[in-house]
Amino acid sequence: MTQVMVLDILRSGFLTIIKVSMPILLTSLVVGLLISILQAVTQVQEQTLSFVPKLLSVMLALILFGNFMLNTLVEFAEDLVMLIGNIT
Repeated sequence: MTQVMVLDILRSGFLTIIKVSMPILLTSLVVGLLISILQAVTQVQEQTLSFVPKLLSVMLALILFGNFMLNTLVEFAEDLVMLIGNIT
């Protein structure tokens, strides 16, 4: 196994992490921003007002994007197994 192969696997791993986590992070970011704007406009500073909608939106995003996330991780794992088989 050469350094180029190791670096390619690391790059692929980092890109997979970004691709898998991005839908959840963006959903949480957008909902948090909307709730913050709502709190600033209404001057209601309640902690649970920001937590509960984010929690529900993340759960909904997991339901919607779960298949995509799982398929991406399975493809990455299959690529790693193929590489392990080619090393010997």
